Amino acid sequence: MPYPVANTLLDAAYPKGALNYWKSSFIKSLNDGLIDTAVEAFASTPSAMTGIALEYFHGAATRVGVIDTPVPHREEGYSLLMTSVWTEPEATEENIAWTRTWYDAFRPYLAERRWLNYLVDDDGADAIRAAYGPNYDRLVEAKRRYDPANVFRLNHNIDPAAT
Repeated sequence: MPYPVANTLLDAAYPKGALNYWKSSFIKSLNDGLIDTAVEAFASTPSAMTGIALEYFHGAATRVGVIDTPVPHREEGYSLLMTSVWTEPEATEENIAWTRTWYDAFRPYLAERRWLNYLVDDDGADAIRAAYGPNYDRLVEAKRRYDPANVFRLNHNIDPAAT
């Protein structure tokens, strides 16, 4: 499949102009309580475009050491991803509230680890630290050395002044 075609596979789920709010975390284990919570949450979504995904990490990605790259997610397991998607601006508060409420309901099943690609602006510095895990302090040192003025900050930033 040509890359331009592959790059359009999710267009229907995320139409131009759609509004999005995501929450995500790795989970401790796949168990009945988590599945029951997912079924209950999904039954109450305020938007038909909202989704809840369980992503399985395994294979080649888990054969790399946790500290061998900046991203430490090298253990076999699952992540939970809640993607709230809606098109009407007046539905924003309802959709964000739904996501936050159900994400809180999942907390007993969530691990400390976070997936960097799925962080949102209101996740904050603790989520960034959790996303980099044991590599965070080493990355702060690299940031202090190579970007002390924090020029490259328009991302889920590692602050060179972090302690």
